[in-house]
Parts: sequence; structure tokens; C-alpha cells
Amino acid sequence: MTDKRVLIIGGGAAGLTAALELARAGIGVEIVEKSPFAGGHGIQFACKATDKCVKCGACVVEEKLRSVCENPDIRMRSAAEVVSIEKGDRFSATLRLGPVFIDPTACNDCGACHTACPEGAIIQGISGAHHPFYGVLQGRCSRSQESGCTACRDACPQEAISFAPEPVVEETAADAVIAAVGFTPYSPTDKSYGYGMFDDVITNLELERILKRRGAPLRPSDNALPKKIAFIQCVGSRDAKRGHLWCSKICCGSALRLAGLIRHRHPDIEVTLFYIDIQSFGKDFDAVYPTYQKAFRFIRAIPGDIFAGETEGLTVVYAEDGTHQSREEEFDLISLSVGITPCAGAAKTLSALGIDAPADGFLQGPSQPGVFVAGAAAGPMSIAESVAHAQRAAAAAADYLQHRREGSVAG
Repeated sequence: MTDKRVLIIGGGAAGLTAALELARAGIGVEIVEKSPFAGGHGIQFACKATDKCVKCGACVVEEKLRSVCENPDIRMRSAAEVVSIEKGDRFSATLRLGPVFIDPTACNDCGACHTACPEGAIIQGISGAHHPFYGVLQGRCSRSQESGCTACRDACPQEAISFAPEPVVEETAADAVIAAVGFTPYSPTDKSYGYGMFDDVITNLELERILKRRGAPLRPSDNALPKKIAFIQCVGSRDAKRGHLWCSKICCGSALRLAGLIRHRHPDIEVTLFYIDIQSFGKDFDAVYPTYQKAFRFIRAIPGDIFAGETEGLTVVYAEDGTHQSREEEFDLISLSVGITPCAGAAKTLSALGIDAPADGFLQGPSQPGVFVAGAAAGPMSIAESVAHAQRAAAAAADYLQHRREGSVAG
């Protein structure tokens, strides 16, 4: 074990991977993760294996998280963020920790708060890797908007929930920094798809969480199993009006794997995919795509509008490919494949490290030694690509520390 330490900003797939690679090299690591749980978006993904593994990557993140939690050379700081950072002889960072709403010494992981929360703001961690097993997402919690809701606190038999905790400020130091801040899913609230208006219009990430938690694509409105599901692609990607000219790369494969899992478990559910074109990124995609083509209906059109149907469903309006005639069709559940956008709020903090965020907002290589970028912070990537990218960043960081140490010894 060396006396060198690396600060990793972000505890998703890239951050976890970089931490494990550095720890294996005998380098101490501190991870700062802003959410209550590490694992990023990938930890919320459902395993999409049917009769065989489809290489969705969901299990990869869980395995890395467990390994990080078991490694004594890695310090995890969840519900924390870097307030400021500067470079002297070493990197000095100010961290804001918390507030932590669930007292880990009192919580017994019973789940009463999770059941009681009307906003879905109580999220679950990974058994064996997280305690408390539950955490509060402030952005989703209506209490943070001063609504007066106390449902989770009232339901807790251990009296482990408090709404008055204060954050704690701490200082930390490191010899190198890896920015693995990940991405922000595009919010479709400004799209004309009825998101936020209709309960049964959800994002693909929300569908992931439903499948992981409940095992079936149950409609939020009534917990019923839908008969017809529509996937709408490129929501927030390849959109010149919003300045998002990039392809998010993962959406096509993700939607098709989700659809494949749903049809495997529920063969009677009809699946329709609305798309611009299918992007074949990802391992083995070309080999499995013909199977998906036979199993689902593909409509090359981006819907123009969604409104309440004549029954309990939602009507999708689209122009038929080729004839351009307007068509209407009713679905029971609609999943919006939202794109990858740059991590919100990261640019200001990271600018002190010489990391530039160009017009599209994804991070570019730093201009000063000892600073590295890993994973989807640099642009749209799959879990597998993020892991490989983070491995290279960790290797570069270890090489930097080795040369710096040799230079110090030589001097």
C-alpha cells in the first residue's frame, strides 16, 4: 500500500471501476457520491436475462459495488458532494456531507418508509452493500418543497427518520483526482408526450425500476399488467431544437432488451417500437437484433402527440412511414427512451481542475497534471464502455502517481 490517495468524484459504474483498479495497485481511494447510494444509474437497472444472459451490464455494477464496500482501501462517502477543490502541492477539497435523513444506528431496514412514501422518494440500496437499505431522494421528496408530508417518518417504527438534520462540512486531500460524474437523464417534461400529465407515460429508467422492484411492467395508474406497450425512442437525443445533436447510443439496445424481458415473462403483451433508426451499439447486438425484429412491431416514426384514449389507455398520434398519413393507436403503457445529457452542476466545480465543458457539455480532458475524466461524463457510453474507459483513467492516474513519486525521490 502506497501513501498516495486518489479522490474519485462520482460513484457510478466508472467511479467504482476506477476505485477497484487503483486499490488493486495499492493506492488509497476516496469516492464522493452525491446520491444516498453508490452505483449510479446502472444500479437501478433490472437484469434483462431471459433464457440466457443478454449482456445488459446490470449485474456488473452490483458486483463492483459489493467489491468496493468490502475493500478496506476504499472509503465511500455517499450523500456527499465536492463544494470546492484546488491544487497546491496536493489537491485540497471541501466536502459537504448529508443531510442524512435516516439514522443508520436506529434503522432496522424494515421498509415501512418505502411503502408509505407517496412520492416514491424513498429508494432502495443493495442488500449486503448498503445500510441503511433505504435512502431519501431530496429532489423527489415533496417534503423538500415544504409540503408538510411526514408519511415516511410517521410510518417508521424505529423513529429513525428526521427532517431536521444539518449537513457537515469536511476537508480532504488527494494526490490525484478522477472525475467520474456520469450523466443526467434527459427530462421529458417539455416534450408533447404527456409525461407528468399521464401516469402511464414513464421513462425507460422508471420502467427499469418497476421491473427490478416488482418483476413485471405494471402500470403506475392501477398496477395492472398492460396489454400493449409502446417504446418511443430518441426522446431528448438527436434533437436540434434542444441543441442535443448527439446519439445517446444506449437507448435502442436498452429498449429492445427491456422489451425482450417483458415478452419473455409475459408473451401476450404486444410491443411496438417507434424509432428514427436503430443504432447497433453494444456487444452481440447484431446477433440478437433479428430475434427482436420478429418479436416486436417496428414503426419508423416519431409520434406527434399523446392524449387520453377512449377507454383506459393512451392514444398515440403518428405519421405513417411512406404514406405520411396520420394514424392513431391506443396503448396501455408508454415508455420514453430518454437520452444521456451532461451531468448537471458538475462544470462549475470541475472547472477549477482545468476540465473544460464545451458547447455540448460533456467533459474534455483536463489541462493540468493529476486530473482525469472517466466514463459517461466524457460522452454517451454503455456500462461496458464506461468500465473500459474508467480502467484506462485509473491506469493513467496510477502511472502519474508512480512518476510523481519517482520524481520526488530523485529530487
